[in-house]
Amino acid sequence: MSLVVIGTMAFDSLETPFGKADRIVGGSALYAAWSASKFTSVKQVSVIGGDFPQQELDALTKNGVVLEGVQIKKDEKSFFWAGRYHNDMNTRDTLATELNVLADFNPVIPESYQDCEFLMLGNLVPAVQMSVINQLKNRPKLIVMDTMNFWMDTAMDDLKEVLKKVDLLLVNDSEARQLSGEFSLVKAAAKIRSMGPKYLIIKKGEHGALLFYNESVFYAPALPLEEVFDPTGAGDTFAGGFIGHLARTKDISFDNMKTAIVAGSAMASFCVEKFGAERLREINHDDIASRLQDFVQLSSFDISLV
Repeated sequence: MSLVVIGTMAFDSLETPFGKADRIVGGSALYAAWSASKFTSVKQVSVIGGDFPQQELDALTKNGVVLEGVQIKKDEKSFFWAGRYHNDMNTRDTLATELNVLADFNPVIPESYQDCEFLMLGNLVPAVQMSVINQLKNRPKLIVMDTMNFWMDTAMDDLKEVLKKVDLLLVNDSEARQLSGEFSLVKAAAKIRSMGPKYLIIKKGEHGALLFYNESVFYAPALPLEEVFDPTGAGDTFAGGFIGHLARTKDISFDNMKTAIVAGSAMASFCVEKFGAERLREINHDDIASRLQDFVQLSSFDISLV
């Protein structure tokens, strides 16, 4: 059985308080795949143009990412996004968006992907996410979905239909409030889960993440870092680490999801240390184990009332 990841593979041009990076590879599927592949093998679904570097594809393949589901349109350009981050690194301005091959992306799930047990739906048009679900002959053990404010503004009806089909939704706090119409994140979580997902993760950036299931809530902190060079892709990296851990352990219990959130948070903490996915390419098993131990120390304590 396998993990299938769908999303964008793109070029990004970035400006942060720490510098600039011009036309580096990015995209939700690329970050998620690099992250998840540190835990398990990944089968990728995406679309790129002829301008996407072959060496980047080779690096993913070497790291255990299967690219049979990646469409290559040799005469077209890859998706491109440019942005500038403010000093707080939590807000950014979009400077350019060029859909290119993404404008008419119609994913095709290869026969070899039909053993999909874990499905990660990266941030894409809800209709495209639904298309992927409908192409699978057997329902995966777990379907995780990411989305954003833009689809809530432009495709809410389609988004709600997809929500009925997924097990877990990933959103940030502002997206949770917009989707639910509730300011309280506890009330927002209950309302969103009534739309379909049994589980909900609300990401709070540098303030960690919340996992909701039934009446249970789990909070995982983010690792305090001296410097954050580039937050682009941190959420997708978190998602990849989260579902990568679940796919490796094949355990989708609430307790194991707690561990998976910490794994995702650890991977995201690596991602922000350098521009693009560069840091994710460098790290090994020992690096991840050490970083996970940092998280254990961050939130571990003893208490006595007597």
